[in-house]
Amino acid sequence: MNTLSSLVEFLQRLEERKIYFKLNKIRDSILVEIAVPGQRWEVEFMADGTIEVEKFISTGTIFDHNEIEVLFRDFSD
Repeated sequence: MNTLSSLVEFLQRLEERKIYFKLNKIRDSILVEIAVPGQRWEVEFMADGTIEVEKFISTGTIFDHNEIEVLFRDFSD
């Protein structure tokens, strides 16, 4: 199966199961960003046919508004 067919089939499966996703283009791939409770998935469909999956899983820790300053302190250029 080619990359486009794989991508379309994958998107159909997400839609059938009512799983939220959005599409983006990065480098030479189409990125499917998926949000489910406590997790965020990135599934990349590469031009060469490769499919990569990266999962970001929450520990369940909830922070207060002070954590916003950590974002700016640690991740600003």
